[in-house]
Amino acid sequence: MSTWIAIAGVALSTFLLRASFLLFVDPHRFPHWFRQALKFVPPSVLAAIVAPGLAMPGGSFDLSPSNPRLVAGLVAMVATFHVRNTVAAIATGMATLWALQWALGAIG
Repeated sequence: MSTWIAIAGVALSTFLLRASFLLFVDPHRFPHWFRQALKFVPPSVLAAIVAPGLAMPGGSFDLSPSNPRLVAGLVAMVATFHVRNTVAAIATGMATLWALQWALGAIG
């Protein structure tokens, strides 16, 4: 029972901490530099979620060209810079990943 109380307490404190920024703080009162810095939070969080999957596909660090996830991720980044379309970048990256996995499976 104490485990569930601990889980509920942590969940409640996390919720209240996050809600406090939405309910009790006026975002226009933040300094300009702070509001500018907040624009970089979503891309950095996304990069932190995606990067381990690209660089560590099997649980070990692999930056070699034989890592199809890393190569497909780089192709998707290049497509993003050129096309500026998220769906096209995802489609390009996934097509590259599947093609590389098929080619490496057919070779190996």
